[in-house]
Amino acid sequence: MPKWKELKRFCEKDGWELYKNTDHFFYRKMLADGTLLRTKVSKGSGEIPKALWKEILSRQLGGITQEEFNRKI
Repeated sequence: MPKWKELKRFCEKDGWELYKNTDHFFYRKMLADGTLLRTKVSKGSGEIPKALWKEILSRQLGGITQEEFNRKI
């Protein structure tokens, strides 16, 4: 499973906007069709739990695959 820092790196490389920096990093990205994607990245250093990671990929990152994610980090 990826670590939180890898999710942060993905957002930065994929053009996501950091719109809030509190106890977590909050990112958003507007797609060409008008869909707004949002994700929250923990400032922790550990791995993202498997069930949560699957939800992040499918719902928060717009349904990308693990391979697509890996290519951008």
